[in-house]
Amino acid sequence: MRRRTLLTAGAAVASASVAGAWAYAAGRTGVAPLAVPSVPPGRERCELRYSKARGATVDFYTAVPAGHGDGAGLPVCLVLHGGSKRPADFAQLGLGRFLTDAVNRGAPPFVLAGATGDRLSWQPNGTDDPQRMVHEELPAWCAARGYDTGRLAAWGWSMGGYGSLLLAEAFPQFVRAVAAFSPSVVPGDAVFQATGRLTGTPVGLWCGRDDPLYVNVRALRRALPALPEAEAFGPGKHNFGYWSTLLPAAFTFLGTRLTSPAPTPR
Repeated sequence: MRRRTLLTAGAAVASASVAGAWAYAAGRTGVAPLAVPSVPPGRERCELRYSKARGATVDFYTAVPAGHGDGAGLPVCLVLHGGSKRPADFAQLGLGRFLTDAVNRGAPPFVLAGATGDRLSWQPNGTDDPQRMVHEELPAWCAARGYDTGRLAAWGWSMGGYGSLLLAEAFPQFVRAVAAFSPSVVPGDAVFQATGRLTGTPVGLWCGRDDPLYVNVRALRRALPALPEAEAFGPGKHNFGYWSTLLPAAFTFLGTRLTSPAPTPR
């Protein structure tokens, strides 16, 4: 298998996809710089894997916080990207450094893991099924590296925020928590229709007030079966300059939930 490895120490569906792409473009004016911490990442890798669920070769990214070796035994946060980035971009975004920084500040350690979902809103499109890849294949790839896939969370931004919420709804109790940055939701879409299936799953929800999706995300907040356990709706647009400022709180929320006792199945 050819590998590239980086090593360091329906209608509703269409509506959501279009909304996400529009919001990203609309929010890019005046993009703020990334607030990447000046700490070293731990072991961070991106290599190629063949996904049967997608019928394609995809990037498979993992990051372990510095000081935790190869990450064996650590729980996993599944990362669902937005429309403009792919796992090959995650190191440049500083995700490994944000992870180390969060752990240094007291967050329980965990691993980040993501794979390429393209611009399908993390839903099936004919024989291409990125959601099944995340549900079935990504945990298996992580387990092969020794990570604890009995403890999973999901996090994503924009299109990936939509996909993370949809994943938690499609498979209740599959993840111990879900975090969404500016999810590309539209009232009446698949995520709104299934919010009741998030009962018992802790939710983190963030969106900037200058984001074109702000009104939709606030509507989602009201539709959730319980208030988000972590949230913020401060000044910010639909870009990674804003989202990078949310990562410390989000990673603390996710790490805490990943190491808390599992919720009782409904």
